[in-house]
Amino acid sequence: MDDELEVTVDGISYKVADLSEEARAQVTSLQFVDAQMADLSAQLAIYQTARNAYQAALQQLLPRPKQ
Repeated sequence: MDDELEVTVDGISYKVADLSEEARAQVTSLQFVDAQMADLSAQLAIYQTARNAYQAALQQLLPRPKQ
């Protein structure tokens, strides 16, 4: 399966299996960082949703301004 894995850099696709050991290590690091960033994005979406809910609840509890 690794034989089929490719990485694209600057518009050029490379088979990971054909890369040097050092280049494959960099690909692994990139994959790890990409996964961490995806997790952080998902967490941020959760926190933003919670923040919106807290703000909406607070708005319901605040007194209405007199006009």
